[in-house]
Amino acid sequence: MKRINRDYSVRNFHQAKWDEPIIFELSQLGERGVLIPRTDETVRKVAGEGSSSVPSHLQRKKPPALPEMAQPRVLRHYMRLSQETLGGDVNIEIGQGTCTLKHNPKVNDQLANEPEMTALHPEQPVETTQGILKIMHETDLIMREISGMDRFTFQTASGSQAAFAMASLIKAWHRHHGEDEQRDEIITTIFSHPSDAACPALKGYKIITIYPDEQGYPDLEAFKAAVSHRTAGFICANPEDTGIYNKRIREFTDLIHEHGGLCGYDQANANGLLGVTRAREAGFDMCFFNLHKTFGTPHGCGGPGSGALGVKKELEDFLPAPLIDYDGERYYFNHDVPYSIGRTRCFHGVPQVVLKAYAWILSLGAEGLYEAAKVAVLNSNYLYHKLLEVDGIDAPFDTKKQRVEQVRYTLKKMADETGVTSGDVQRRMMDFGLHYWTSHHPYHVPEPATLEPTETPSKEDLDEYIAALSQVIREAYENPELVKTAPHQSVIHQVDESGMDDPNEWAITWRSYLKKTAALSQED
Repeated sequence: MKRINRDYSVRNFHQAKWDEPIIFELSQLGERGVLIPRTDETVRKVAGEGSSSVPSHLQRKKPPALPEMAQPRVLRHYMRLSQETLGGDVNIEIGQGTCTLKHNPKVNDQLANEPEMTALHPEQPVETTQGILKIMHETDLIMREISGMDRFTFQTASGSQAAFAMASLIKAWHRHHGEDEQRDEIITTIFSHPSDAACPALKGYKIITIYPDEQGYPDLEAFKAAVSHRTAGFICANPEDTGIYNKRIREFTDLIHEHGGLCGYDQANANGLLGVTRAREAGFDMCFFNLHKTFGTPHGCGGPGSGALGVKKELEDFLPAPLIDYDGERYYFNHDVPYSIGRTRCFHGVPQVVLKAYAWILSLGAEGLYEAAKVAVLNSNYLYHKLLEVDGIDAPFDTKKQRVEQVRYTLKKMADETGVTSGDVQRRMMDFGLHYWTSHHPYHVPEPATLEPTETPSKEDLDEYIAALSQVIREAYENPELVKTAPHQSVIHQVDESGMDDPNEWAITWRSYLKKTAALSQED
């Protein structure tokens, strides 16, 4: 048989395009996929009509406007949509930047889909949920070891919700000590996640933002000038989104403590730090991890996730209630949290996500977690050094220093010389079946690109991504219109984003779309 030689350095890609309507537009009145059986007469005699116990003012006046479709058409609809997306199961997922998409073992998904998990109900008696409560409690103990904190809650469903909970803890702490009105300022850094500023702002705090010095570290002198008797706390990520780790972080947290404030650590992505450094030794009073970033559970596009929030002993009585405890014989919900900030969401978090993280951690063990961190840093720095060899790509601050788990690059040189923007490159990378993220808005690094490989990709995967991005940069110089008009082989062409900042142009549900289009028709 003749051997076939294939060069996968830049993979040929053409995505399926179905021009698929949304499911409500496919609905046909009277069409059915499943016929729900009538209630058994014996059950009806005992339970009545089912809705009879629901107060009349809570009952619908008419049935919900659900789509009506036969099973084959439902299946075709979702199969077509699945072919029109990119993700970690179909492409090399390096380009999602701070969102940290790594391989999520499918065996853990199967575990979470067992009937014992899918049939869980938050109102079940604790006697019937001892298994999952044990797993959540043991995951708490593991998180304590990893972070140095003394107690964790999994009630917060995301990193931003955990950041909001940290701001709430800071406010509750100072209120308890009679200093809430005096302490009205939170300090953060410009390259920490935007939620680290937005969440305390939502709590009513004035936000003081520290910018970097020439080396890329948060400016210590500016920080010293910002701290005062008005300082409630300091919330930051380290490393920041540039990938630079602030080696003097203990000086920052010590200064906050000297002035009576609290320190919160955004460790949503601790991918390069597992087994290397902990929040306690860095001087933080609280921290959170995103289980859907660091600990191998699906990102879930904002949920379901878990922002595992941990605190030192002094703050334990302020955590969202209830906490999960063990009395030596049984696991139970402890509602005795005297100064609790209250619930951050309904019930107790997402146990399926905690289970997946628990399985991922136990499969690796302590040495495996440390190895994952080392490989994540190795992959990031291999990508870093290779991309800096590409004309048109650079990185802010000292490029001779090692970055940690990710890097925020700049394509300003390429943009100045060709007119091709980082957003154009982003769309052209879709033509190779690859994702590429710019950064949070507003851009503080000009023409940014934020890339994080994690520990998942092999060297061959990294090389393929480098080859594709290098080709796009080369095209920007040789044929800029090709890049500016991309994507050419993806599901959709360029989208009109002119209305993105106008809420009147948004329709995030089918119902709101119908209302807005009906209003426009009346105006016409």
